[in-house]
Amino acid sequence: MNIVDKVCYAIGTRLVSKHQPARTPAEYGESPQFARQFRSFGKEHASLGRSEPLRWEDRYPCLQDNTVETPFDRHYLYHPAWAARVLSRTRPSRHIDISSSLSFCTIVSAFIPVSFYDFRPAPVVLENLCCGQADLTSLSFETASVESISCMHVIEHIGLGRYGDPLDARGDLKALNELVRVVRPGGDLLLAVPVGDARVQFNAHRIYDHMQFLAYLGNMQLMEFAVVPDDPAPDGYLIDPDGDFVRRQRYGCGCFWLRKK
Repeated sequence: MNIVDKVCYAIGTRLVSKHQPARTPAEYGESPQFARQFRSFGKEHASLGRSEPLRWEDRYPCLQDNTVETPFDRHYLYHPAWAARVLSRTRPSRHIDISSSLSFCTIVSAFIPVSFYDFRPAPVVLENLCCGQADLTSLSFETASVESISCMHVIEHIGLGRYGDPLDARGDLKALNELVRVVRPGGDLLLAVPVGDARVQFNAHRIYDHMQFLAYLGNMQLMEFAVVPDDPAPDGYLIDPDGDFVRRQRYGCGCFWLRKK
């Protein structure tokens, strides 16, 4: 599930239509404490004369949200944050993104014009953002024409059939070749993939040895490498970490800023 799917799923599970039948306490996983809280809140609500009706059949418990800290997906929070900071330094005239985080593209479009492409076009309407359809294994851009492009947490899935794509053991390599092909000399490519203990977890994703992944990229100069490690780091992500440290990760997130020579 890519980040767009995750966001849509999260929103979908939060929204309840007024036409939906009420769930039973068992379906909600409710406890006696929840019912007591409802009654206590209801008394205060009624005493205030609020206009919004409070009905038991309208309840929608979120019983897993009472946490000490705000939870987040470390990969999907830190790698877009890293990429946005790179773009704040490079300031391209236009940035192209292929199938990464749609929220990343919408935010970056506030200060850099962005074109977002996915196999499934996103009908987002925002100033400075245009969306279209693209096949990552056969991009329509001319060779050596793109100033700045990103493709993050996407490459590792291609060819594994997870999203209905054809099975292809070289699918990820074909996609990388296309990305390198379209970048112009002096242009930038931002990539994020799982790194660490190299293996294929069919049909979800691949985890790469970070040095082998660099070797797949041919004539590209590494400008910066960052990793989001398995365990929380004091600074969120690490810039230029030790190679042995990266290989000890089970499922780290490797962030590569590359420039075409």
